[in-house]
Amino acid sequence: MKTIDKIPTGKFSRTSKLIGTGTKVGANYLKYYSKKAFNPDLTRESLDEENASDIYDGLKNLKGSALKVAQMLSMEKSILPSAYVEKFSLAQFSVPPLSAPLVRKTFKKYNGKYPEDIFDKFTSESVNAASIGQVHRAEKDGNKYAIKIQYPGVADSISSDLAMVKPIATRMFNLKGKDSEKYFREIEDKLIEETDYILEVEQSKRISEACALIPGLKFPKYYENLSSERIITMDWMEGKHLSEFVKQDFTEETGNEIGQSLWNFYMFQFHKLKEVHADPHPGNFLIDKDKHLIAIDFGCIKNIPNKFYTPYFELAEPENINDPEFFLQKLKELEIIRPDDSEKEIQYFSALFHEMLSLFTSPFHKETFDFGAEEFWSKVSGLSEKYSSDKELRKMNGNRGSKHFLYINRTFFGLYNLLHDLKAKVDINDYKKYM
Repeated sequence: MKTIDKIPTGKFSRTSKLIGTGTKVGANYLKYYSKKAFNPDLTRESLDEENASDIYDGLKNLKGSALKVAQMLSMEKSILPSAYVEKFSLAQFSVPPLSAPLVRKTFKKYNGKYPEDIFDKFTSESVNAASIGQVHRAEKDGNKYAIKIQYPGVADSISSDLAMVKPIATRMFNLKGKDSEKYFREIEDKLIEETDYILEVEQSKRISEACALIPGLKFPKYYENLSSERIITMDWMEGKHLSEFVKQDFTEETGNEIGQSLWNFYMFQFHKLKEVHADPHPGNFLIDKDKHLIAIDFGCIKNIPNKFYTPYFELAEPENINDPEFFLQKLKELEIIRPDDSEKEIQYFSALFHEMLSLFTSPFHKETFDFGAEEFWSKVSGLSEKYSSDKELRKMNGNRGSKHFLYINRTFFGLYNLLHDLKAKVDINDYKKYM
């Protein structure tokens, strides 16, 4: 893969790159509609493929927040066209890495020494490049390490990157008024945390130690003395990324076992720790030769305050979600129903969220749930399609829900996707044995 010798770090240079990408996308639309004028039956597939490719190509050399947004969107399998999911998923662990000279320069900037001054061996070629940093192999005193190096300028460009995508997101999700700022602030705060590698090491140690009692899980050891604000040193873990693993043949028993470990890992965090690994994409998990699940990235951790936790999980109970008065009260507590809503808006969003939450909480209504069942996923896709084309919804204020919904819903949706890829049938309450 071609390497990168320089990353645009200034606001002007990054904005110019995105404007250039926007120009290409605009040209794609003109070309598409010109062809459609002569061929009314032309589908959007070619347009989606060209746009996805041009947008990803524009973002991959920027790195940072812009690419992180693409990574987050790649998890929206039931919402985005497949061309975007396929292309944006490359942002999870396969983007153009920094060149060897830039790696060496960046390492010295962050650690004060060149890698060869610290380690006995250091591979200048990246083994894993993602949106915020890339990983290298190293050895010292016979021990093997994974060294995660943050891309230069990423931490300093978060606010300006988000300012560029804010107008697009506002239109896409129909956000209105100053209330929408809480969502952008939540994203910005999380991205800033993800660039603080000292915080990530602390989070990694805390959560991995707490979850070590759950069978089937493994975690690397982290080394503060070999880490810094922009570099993390951890044990090298052998295994395949979960996305690679699910493409090969595996038994139903193996898929169930890995899926159960994954489910228990997340439920334990939600209900015991009240904080959760909120970035469940396949690039953050490995499967080793013994079929252990290895969690390797704890940069995005979402704390769950009781004010949100209680009403959110109360609605996972069938008797609660089907009690109209109780349901409406919880929607108000979760800021889904707003004080300034009209009666029409109350009725509309109550019905919308009842339909949506009834589907997404359905795994909690059974002792075991088969995430590989296509019936469940066809309902998810159908619901997404129904509301994405709902003209009535476009007229209403899209500011719905507490800011905590952003990462909690993303976590559940990502978790469900991983379990679907594993075709896992899980025991829903098995995690309680470890509480």
